[in-house]
Amino acid sequence: MDAKLQHSGNEADKTLTGKQKAMQLLGKMDLRAYTMIAALLGIWVFFSFMNEFFLSPRNLSNLFLQMSVTSILAIGMLLVIVAGHIDLSVGSIVGLTGGIAAILQVWYDWNTLPVILVTLFVGVLIGLIQGWWVAYQAVPAFIVTLGGMMMFRGVLMGISKGSTIAPLEDTFKLIGSGYIPYLMGWGLAVVAIVVIAVSQWKQRQTRKKYGFALSPLYADVIKILFYAVLIGIFVSLMNSYKGIPFPIILVLVLAILFTFIAKKTRMGRHIYAIGGNTEAARLSGINVRWRTMTVFVFSSLLASITGIVLTARVNAATIGAGTMYELDAIAACVIGGTSLMGGSGTIVGAVIGALVMASLDNGMSIMNMENFWQFIVKGGVLILAVWFDMYSRRKKTA
Repeated sequence: MDAKLQHSGNEADKTLTGKQKAMQLLGKMDLRAYTMIAALLGIWVFFSFMNEFFLSPRNLSNLFLQMSVTSILAIGMLLVIVAGHIDLSVGSIVGLTGGIAAILQVWYDWNTLPVILVTLFVGVLIGLIQGWWVAYQAVPAFIVTLGGMMMFRGVLMGISKGSTIAPLEDTFKLIGSGYIPYLMGWGLAVVAIVVIAVSQWKQRQTRKKYGFALSPLYADVIKILFYAVLIGIFVSLMNSYKGIPFPIILVLVLAILFTFIAKKTRMGRHIYAIGGNTEAARLSGINVRWRTMTVFVFSSLLASITGIVLTARVNAATIGAGTMYELDAIAACVIGGTSLMGGSGTIVGAVIGALVMASLDNGMSIMNMENFWQFIVKGGVLILAVWFDMYSRRKKTA
């Protein structure tokens, strides 16, 4: 019976016109994606109208640098939220690991590579400790990471003696404030366009192989051209200033890596299954405790990478570094379509959510708005994003 239904469904798909197929596939796409992109464009139009400097190459370069810090944190936070947990300690981990990196380099004259390796090791160790408490001792993640948020901030104050630690070596500073040469930027753009085209072609062949509905070939070509134009505009704008910031390349690499982990590996499928229904995941043979600890290791590791990038960018470590960053990361995930109930969310959505948050910060700053307004606006955006998530869920179940 199922086979007959599937066959009849495939036959029905074949009777659709190309336009109808395209509309059918378009209807299956998440409404949140359109809303998020429209909101981002609206924010950019508004701030460019209020201040013509907003869309200048220099400000956009600074905007993407700001976005890179939140993006890296949001990638790790997304995995934690998808698994049905929360991590409130990432901001303090950013401050602590950045402080450790600066101390090793400034006070003990370590070279850049050993500093990076030790800092990343500290991040992994913190993730193992917190993940163990959550996964194997059944202490709620909210409590464990809330305690970690306070403890790690206290450790930073103790080891730094409350002082600002600077300056750092030039090789270390390149991590947070270096730029890719112009020609290399265009080379990366060509590679990215080729990868997108090949990926689109493979997806089309896979859908054809299994008898799924195909969008018209011209629709796929238009999509590839659209991405190519966006990439070209981005590289052109960045090269108009100093080139593509290195932290943006790091964000893209991490986003691609963790998108692959989330979508193409057994680990990723297990994480989504745990967030969707923990008991069902356990009964299906998934090692829930081990996977839970893994997502906290990823989160802390990415927080330590953020600590390195932030410290390198500002050329100093302070006791206030990373304060409230955990809320920006959570907001970026929620704005990007991640459900706080667990089980759904995408890396790309989290990165775009981080761009929305950075755009708000940057736009309000160049308008010289007072800090209290920035907190009010960002808090309001977070509430609206969560409301939209709950509203969408109610509509689906209605």
